[in-house]
Amino acid sequence: MKNSNILQEKSYAFAIRIVKVYKFLVDKKKEFVLSKQLLRSGTSIGANTEEAIGGQTEKDFFAKMNIVYKEARETHYWIRLLKDTDFLDENQAQSLLIDCDEILKISGSSIKTLKIKMNKIFPNS
Repeated sequence: MKNSNILQEKSYAFAIRIVKVYKFLVDKKKEFVLSKQLLRSGTSIGANTEEAIGGQTEKDFFAKMNIVYKEARETHYWIRLLKDTDFLDENQAQSLLIDCDEILKISGSSIKTLKIKMNKIFPNS
């Protein structure tokens, strides 16, 4: 539907980082449960961004962008938990959290903008 190149690029780059963190957690830290949760939510952000861009309607785009935001919130949680349980050090976690926060801001802003637009088009929905 909409071309969201900044979010598309950032979510893809973030997914690459998440895959590398997952490999680190499994190979070096021998952590297999929390890391899998991080992998699923962290890579889902980019996948849902791609689906949003390919959305057929504004409502479809809006729904997918809400999923992007929710997955980014979940990823934020897993990063904090991995840091607080000493699987990630402070620097590793902070770097990931900064990127995740940026994705949250971009996706949240897109949702707010589209919500205003949709309320003008569909005032009773």
